[in-house]
Amino acid sequence: MKTTVAKKVPNPTDKHVGARVRARRLTLGMSQTKLADAIGLTFQQVQKYEKGTNRMGASRLTQIANVLQMPVSYFFEGGPRISSLPKGKSGPPTAYVSEFVSSSDGLGLIKNFMQIKDAKLRRRIVHLVERIADGRGG
Repeated sequence: MKTTVAKKVPNPTDKHVGARVRARRLTLGMSQTKLADAIGLTFQQVQKYEKGTNRMGASRLTQIANVLQMPVSYFFEGGPRISSLPKGKSGPPTAYVSEFVSSSDGLGLIKNFMQIKDAKLRRRIVHLVERIADGRGG
């Protein structure tokens, strides 16, 4: 009789935190190797954290947050929430945000958008994108 081992599925929070680590690291132009060296790990371990396949402990996340110059709370923003809603009901989906933030298009958009210093111009860009998404054009 052949035994099969079920593939471990990453926890949604671990995936989200990992995606936020990756996005911030890339925003800073930092390699996985440079981050790994700064916290005493191998780049493969950083890679597993970023994919959510390995769970980060609180002290490790604090180290990473310090190197990436962000508060620990940043890595949880927009993440999956443990809900008290009835079974089958959930809050707004966040997986697509994590996917977008960790994509090259999402990262490029965020990095360049944050370089726009004029808050009114940034707001107008958001409104333009909302109109395009709604099918109302520019």
